[in-house]
Amino acid sequence: MYIYKTFLSPLIEGFIAYREATGFWNSSAEYELLSFERYCVDNFPNAATLTQEMIDSWYRKHNHLSNATQRNGIIVISKLIEYLRSRGKTDVVRPPLPKRGRRKYIPHAFTQDELKQFFLNCDTLPDIPISLRTKIRRITVPVFFRLMYSSGLRCCEARQLRVEDVDLAEGTLNVRHSKGPDQHYVALHDTMLELMKKFDEDMQILQPNRKYFFQSAYTGKPLSDGWIANNFRQMWGEHSDAKARPYDLRHNYAVENINQWIGEGYDFSKFVYLSKSMGHREFESTKYYFHLVPAFADILDELSGQTFNDMIPEVNYAEI
Repeated sequence: MYIYKTFLSPLIEGFIAYREATGFWNSSAEYELLSFERYCVDNFPNAATLTQEMIDSWYRKHNHLSNATQRNGIIVISKLIEYLRSRGKTDVVRPPLPKRGRRKYIPHAFTQDELKQFFLNCDTLPDIPISLRTKIRRITVPVFFRLMYSSGLRCCEARQLRVEDVDLAEGTLNVRHSKGPDQHYVALHDTMLELMKKFDEDMQILQPNRKYFFQSAYTGKPLSDGWIANNFRQMWGEHSDAKARPYDLRHNYAVENINQWIGEGYDFSKFVYLSKSMGHREFESTKYYFHLVPAFADILDELSGQTFNDMIPEVNYAEI
């Protein structure tokens, strides 16, 4: 939570409360707000109101950062400004948003042996020292990463699932906190559903009346991005020096689904289902994964006599 008490503090706190109430708040954005407030305190110590000079100088400070880092920070501050302008609390103009850069990171292509070893590491975490934190971590790590692997969820989607978002009777997830504003549903595989049921039973004993399905041992908040990154790095790094990220489990989910189509045959409905299950707002986002499947374009042409672009008709997205 905020360590400063400046003229910005109540404005930022009101913004966070609003975003939480509307269901569109990502707690990782708190870092960007904290950084922005710190910048204003350091560079405009006598300020009593938000000015365009603050926004413009903060924006210039971001010019040397990577495209993705720039966008992340500017999007958060732009949303804050939108919120303040709509309530007549400022007249400053939002900073321009840099164009999205080309993807440079190539997701790790997991082998079956790597995945087997990774999940073996998840399943054999030590239970010493004996503490609530250790117990929760020991049962959370194998279930959390298997959920990402089997469902293609984003890290933020998995960690922010509330208890009421997980329907253990029907085996579905109501994904309300996503990368964008779109809500979507995900069906659990039968084996994953059984793991989730057992996990929930154990957590009801360790953390009765918890709010989040995967909840921090002490804060009562969702697992943090740092928790996910640190635990993945430890489980992965014990037996591999290759570069991999938790998000690569999502890439693996998409690629594995596409690989299955090669043997089963491709039709547009499979593509639509994959796109919707992954929470993509545009088919172009799903199309990206076809570039990760070796020679898929040649195989598709051999099976159907069409290119990938031929298989994607002009779509009225309102009807999908």
